[in-house]
Amino acid sequence: MKSEDLIEIAKKARENAYAPYSKFKVGAALETKSGKIYTGANVENSSFGLSMCAERIAIFKAVSEGEREFKRLAVVANTKDVVSPCGACRQVMAEFGNFEVVLANTSGKIKITDVSSLLPGAFDLRRDTN
Repeated sequence: MKSEDLIEIAKKARENAYAPYSKFKVGAALETKSGKIYTGANVENSSFGLSMCAERIAIFKAVSEGEREFKRLAVVANTKDVVSPCGACRQVMAEFGNFEVVLANTSGKIKITDVSSLLPGAFDLRRDTN
């Protein structure tokens, strides 16, 4: 699958976002190494700490279905430049290795990077403890 195709899937997922407070809708599409696609949209809550980002929803859906190896994640929002994942999302991504991350906006701007570039020196309990 091409990055552009994954971006289109993320844009479609964005339509399902529940963002009544911020009005900031984000969509994500995760391609696993097995070829499956999992989508996510951000879900807000009036108790803001309970809100969940699109990226983590897509990853958690995949993991809950038994997937552990990811090829590419596309993230889309209506921003001036490409959208950038929050720190919590970056740490969750790092848990599953260094895969490609496609950052985009609804106007067609795209930046391709990877997890280790987004979060160098990520915390890893498997590595950081005896």
